[in-house]
Amino acid sequence: MRVAQINFVPAPAGLDPPQLLARWPSLADIAEAVASAGAQVHVLQAAPAPASLRLRGVDYRFDATDPARIADWLDRIGADVAHVHGLGYAAQAHAIARLRPRLPIVLQDHADRVPRWRRSRWRQWFDAAAGIAFTSLELARPFADAGLFAPSTPLFAIAESSSRFAPGDRAAARGETGLYGDPCVLWLGHLDANKDPLCMLEGVARAAERLPGLRLWCAFATAPLLAQVRARIDADARLAGRVELLGPVAHARVQALMRAADLLVCASRRESCGYAALEALACGTPTVLSDIAAFRALSDGGRTGALWPCGDAAALAAALLRVAAQPPPRAQVRAHFEQRLSFAALGRDWARAYAQAAQAHAGRRG
Repeated sequence: MRVAQINFVPAPAGLDPPQLLARWPSLADIAEAVASAGAQVHVLQAAPAPASLRLRGVDYRFDATDPARIADWLDRIGADVAHVHGLGYAAQAHAIARLRPRLPIVLQDHADRVPRWRRSRWRQWFDAAAGIAFTSLELARPFADAGLFAPSTPLFAIAESSSRFAPGDRAAARGETGLYGDPCVLWLGHLDANKDPLCMLEGVARAAERLPGLRLWCAFATAPLLAQVRARIDADARLAGRVELLGPVAHARVQALMRAADLLVCASRRESCGYAALEALACGTPTVLSDIAAFRALSDGGRTGALWPCGDAAALAAALLRVAAQPPPRAQVRAHFEQRLSFAALGRDWARAYAQAAQAHAGRRG
């Protein structure tokens, strides 16, 4: 099968193709997951100047993305299916479908919001899709409840991406990173309202009353709540001296942090996937995650650690205590990742989705 993946998000200025793929690793990760199942994968990335690159078995084209130009490219590569990144680009997918009506088009969610305007137009655009993929089918419900998807449109549950991280020696990782604690708890995420670090800190503070050796290590990039986080730590004797704000961490160092930690904690209120959780699972690190749709899907309903209700610090503390006392074996966590979330697993999932979408599209066309 020849698969065309299309990303309409404009490439940042000043980046050559290798730099862009380094900046947006999921663009290559998703393509390589599909290629691992035996498909021939071609990626078209919106860019101001044309360029081509072949990397790890995937062909990349950087070019303008007007519909007629895309249709010609699809013809040249002999695409059997088109995979469009982002539900927000349904209009572009619809335009391609009008030019190449025999080609099945699959859309993939990337934290897209339900449109609040021109819903009749959005229904028409989404109707061009032969299938739509979400990390969890629960994430499709708001779109379906708004009447934006036709009842006949196939919906697929496929994790948004995968990770190349792998388990490693915890003692060596602690020596490399300086992390310690009993338990050693890792937070990796922005300090913003959606990630809810203040609730996380309250849960950790409560758990620390029963876990005197607990240490929390927080890596983050953007931090609009940094002042509040620091004030919260300084004002609570249960947290003072127990929390280390690491700040921004290079992605190459994240694997060592995951290996060093006893568990990862996340308090997100909304995620389309949750890359920190995904990377922790790849390392075999148990997870204590807020109970949202994406995390339920990634963690197999909490079997890789625990789930706790969003915003409930007391429940988080209880979850931390449970996992600290009886963590799932790291080999078991990694086995779940390999079976459900690895590149090979996602490749198989996408191969099935493309085949079902193609069949559904052929049936709709009669």
